[in-house]
Amino acid sequence: MLTSTLALGPAWLDPMQLLSGSGPFGSAILPALLIIVFIESGLLFPFLPGDSLLFTAGLLANQPDPFAPLWLVMVLSPIAAFLGDQVGYYIGHRFQPHIANRPDGKIFKQAYVRQTEEFFAKHGPITVILCRFVPIVRTYAPLVAGMANMNYRTFITYNAIGGVLWGAGVVGLGAMLGEIPFVRNNIEAIFLAIVAISILPGIFGILKSWSSKRKAAN
Repeated sequence: MLTSTLALGPAWLDPMQLLSGSGPFGSAILPALLIIVFIESGLLFPFLPGDSLLFTAGLLANQPDPFAPLWLVMVLSPIAAFLGDQVGYYIGHRFQPHIANRPDGKIFKQAYVRQTEEFFAKHGPITVILCRFVPIVRTYAPLVAGMANMNYRTFITYNAIGGVLWGAGVVGLGAMLGEIPFVRNNIEAIFLAIVAISILPGIFGILKSWSSKRKAAN
């Protein structure tokens, strides 16, 4: 039986209840997970918590009353990641001149593109696999591959391998660690810690932007 370690008030305030299969968000969790994985993989939005989200999904899917069967999460997550990268490659290939001259915005940064290009130069095609495990780089790798006219057959092969290793692997890791008694008995606290860690990059980005504006104003 799952043991809760935090007194969070009524059951409807318990995050484990909210994210269970019978909870109010149960049927929406899997679609939301797949949409976020797809967006982070291919739509140039690098600040989504892909790693921690997949890990948490695996942990929750392997608990009593899961939001979806673990096997289904492990099958659909790589597919969403694979399709996201396909879109990223197409955007890079189709709009290369526009992207190369696009000014920095709140989300898109030319520095991210350069960082990914350097990653490609160092590691070659296997970057399509390695980048899956590197925040920000994983978002821009398919874009850069498309901009560089990387052989599509090579890209799609490495993309499929990387999607499986990342999408199914991180989910499986979360499910496996959820079987450890300490993790299982402190799952609420761990879940809240994962949420906190997930939003740190966004908070850091906001603070960095605020600090830069203050320096520019002075």
